Order: sequence, then structure tokens, then C-alpha cells
Amino acid sequence: MTLTIGVDVGGTKVAGGVVDDDGAVLARTRRDTPAEDVGKTRDVIIEVVGELAEEHPVAAVGIGAAGWIDAHRSRVLFAPNLAWRDEPLRDYVRDAVGLPVTVENDANVAAWAEFRYGAGRDADDSMIMFTIGTGVGGGIVLGGELVRGANGVAAELGHMLAVPNGHECGCGRFGCIEQYASGTALVRLARAGARQEPRRAEILLDLAGGDPDAIAGPMVTAAARHGDEISTAAFAQVGHWLGIGLADLTQLLDPQVLVVGGGVVEAGELLLGPARETFADHLAQRRLLPMAEIRPAELGNTAGVIGAADLARRAVPAGAGRL
Repeated sequence: MTLTIGVDVGGTKVAGGVVDDDGAVLARTRRDTPAEDVGKTRDVIIEVVGELAEEHPVAAVGIGAAGWIDAHRSRVLFAPNLAWRDEPLRDYVRDAVGLPVTVENDANVAAWAEFRYGAGRDADDSMIMFTIGTGVGGGIVLGGELVRGANGVAAELGHMLAVPNGHECGCGRFGCIEQYASGTALVRLARAGARQEPRRAEILLDLAGGDPDAIAGPMVTAAARHGDEISTAAFAQVGHWLGIGLADLTQLLDPQVLVVGGGVVEAGELLLGPARETFADHLAQRRLLPMAEIRPAELGNTAGVIGAADLARRAVPAGAGRL
């Protein structure tokens, strides 16, 4: 059995784990992320790896980072929530810990984990994963391999065009699907609905202390579960746009499985029900053919650690270990 370390680096936390060949996490540790300080963030990653490697005979380290990773899976070209700009993360960590290191985008590692050990584990060839959180990310597996693109930054699924000249996106474009199928979009829709039709949002407004501007994502989910009309309608809209995005990707790539992850998927059928309905409507002419099933992700917050560790294992020759 080959043990590897997976590290999931986000804007608020660095989570690490030792993972075996079956995707089981044998040990875990976590630190806060000093996101504004490049050097301190690197040092925290090294601390996490060092703590885990001290207790387990690991062969390699995989790091999942929220940002654009170069085609060699070594440098973080840009990270929106961290101070990294063209950061040679692989070489720095490798030299410090004496282990082979692979760096990958955080959405890619989560998608890989779901393909190998989670909701897509019965797919032998292809899977697409949408991650619905504050924004929209994702990963694509074709032919049993992650699709990374010529420059390493493929699968920016949240930045497919949904509405020409629509809401401005943080990427600089207008009308990206991220602006319509994300947790941010859910809250925007719920706040607008509560202002316009407060009688249909009584449960939601009660949770928000009567202030539409205080509405947050978990409140929308809780209110929708208790029948709040505005909250349910907001989920229906987000699910509609998610279904359109999944239908477009199915037309293009014809995957075996479609997986939806991220924090918003915790709402379950409030989100997935409308997504499945729209998906079927937009693929009406294909209903006589096999089509991908839409499934919720299974691995939750552990997906980043598991996926990063497994990708590191695949990148290291059998028998390799400390440098």
C-alpha cells in the first residue's frame, strides 16, 4: 500500500491528510491560512506536511490550491484569495520536505476524488463535476484523465456564457453562468424577492431579523426547507441555470456521470430537482439515447485532500519516497 499526503489550500484554512490506496483518510491536521503573506502560507503547508510525514511513511505530496496552476503542475500562476502570483510552490515545498510534490487546482482535485472514490466511482471513462459555492468551479475527466488544457487552466466551468450582456462577473466578462448558478446568485435572488414580495418571504425575513440585506445562504436553505416561497423560487432559478450548464456540457462532451458539489448542494433536491428538470427539457431530442445521471457529490470537505493525495500517488513511480 502506498500512502500519500493531500493538502487542500484555501483562503481560510490549510487542511492535510494521509490517504491510502482506497481513498481512506488515515490522519488529518489543519491550520489557518495566512492568506496575505506568501512566505507564511508556504511555511504553513510545510508544517502540515511535516507533521503528517513524521508519523506515516508517505511517498509523495499533492497540493490542491484555489487558483490557476501551470501545465507542469508546479507553479500557482494566480490565486484570487491568496497572495500567490507565479509562485513556484512545487519546488519550494519539495525542497523543504524531501518528497515529490504535485500541485493542482482545487476544483480539479475535488473532481478527481469524486471520480475515483465518490459519486463518479462507477464511471470508467468520463465525468464532469460542477462545484457550486460562492462562485462556480468544476473539473472534467475524459478518457480516465483530468482535462487540464494546453496551459493547465481548463475547466473554468463557471465562466461559460449564460446570458449575453448579463451581470458583470469578477473575471471581467458579462453574463457568466457563475452569476446565475452560484451561492452568490442564490442570495441575490432571495434578497431581491424579499424586498419585492415580503409576504412570500415571511419565513426568510424572520430568520434575517426583518432585514433583506442580512439574508445569507444558509438562511435561504433553511427557509426553503420550511416552505418559504421566495427561497424556493431562488433555488428554482439557480437550479434552472445549473441545468442549462450541465445540458450544454453534455452536448459537447457526452460524459458518463455529472456530479454537483460545493456548499449549495447541501440543499439537495431544492437545487437538484429544478436542475434535473431543466437538463431533461434542454436535451429533449436525446431522451431516447443514454444520458448522464446528475448526482450530488459524496466526499464533502475531504474531497480536496483525497484527490490531491491520489494525483500525487499517480505521479510518482512505484517505490519512490523521500529524496
